[in-house]
Amino acid sequence: MFSLSSMISLTTKPNPLSFHSSIPSPQLFNPKKPFKTPKNPTFKPSTIVSVLQWNRKPELSGETPRVVVITSGKGGVGKTTTTANVGLSLARLGFSVVAIDADVGLRNLDLLLGLENRVNYTAVEVLNGDCRLDQALIRDKRWSNFELLCISKPRSKLQLGFGGKALIWVVDALKARAEGCPDFIIIDCPAGIDAGFITAITPANEAVLVTTPDITSLRDADRVTGLLECDGIKDIKMVVNRVRTDLIRGEDMMSVLDVQEMLGLALLGVIPEDSEVIRSTNRGYPLVLNKPPTLAGLAFEQAAWRLVEQDSMKAVMIEEEPKKRGFFSFFGG
Repeated sequence: MFSLSSMISLTTKPNPLSFHSSIPSPQLFNPKKPFKTPKNPTFKPSTIVSVLQWNRKPELSGETPRVVVITSGKGGVGKTTTTANVGLSLARLGFSVVAIDADVGLRNLDLLLGLENRVNYTAVEVLNGDCRLDQALIRDKRWSNFELLCISKPRSKLQLGFGGKALIWVVDALKARAEGCPDFIIIDCPAGIDAGFITAITPANEAVLVTTPDITSLRDADRVTGLLECDGIKDIKMVVNRVRTDLIRGEDMMSVLDVQEMLGLALLGVIPEDSEVIRSTNRGYPLVLNKPPTLAGLAFEQAAWRLVEQDSMKAVMIEEEPKKRGFFSFFGG
């Protein structure tokens, strides 16, 4: 698989969130606040040109709305965390986003976003005619172009008639609403491959498969990949979550390259293990909003950038230099 003298390097197109040792991380694109040269005597003009080149809004690829389902098969790998952080990253990049929590019995996306106290109506009430669609959509106060829609309340019983066709109706209603069609509709898929999974993937035309570098998660991810392809979803990219470089270095965890070779999927992002995930979950404050940003938060932002432009990463093996160890030597752009 890999040796002690090997390491992982992830190569991708440069983007404005890439790490640079001599300059601060550039801010997200804002046309009202042009880039200003920092007052630093070691700041070289060539560096300024490089930053200005990528200080832009990513170009949206594909037809809108992009209906993306975030799935895994196995529970606890980070689907909801990925949905919350990638969704808010897309909103921060200037795109309109509607996140649908399709997990009926174990709804958690509203908790991660800090919106649990504002969920008064759900998609079931919309279908029953008890409320309008705009009443069921929860607009985030921090980013007004991000909205949340829950399928049902945790303790309520979902109607037997609610399935893939009902979710397609909800998606079509979002496309036809008066205030405009969203750029992204992101569906947080429940764990497993039962009826809830089938319902969540039915309206999607692309998928993000979240996995961790362990054999149980990879077996489930491989099974889910086959089911997605059978349903006609060919655009499948994966996010490898909870990666620990110390375990990879000690050959106690599979490398990202091994995961990519086993599943054969395009790599959207690699998220390192980060203790801030638990803190952000308990606070209802996604990682990407942290200041200063955490390593996992930056990785989610980069994954969102690639999702917009339908780009991907590539894992390669290179020789490790003894004096250059740490996160950025393993995950250099």
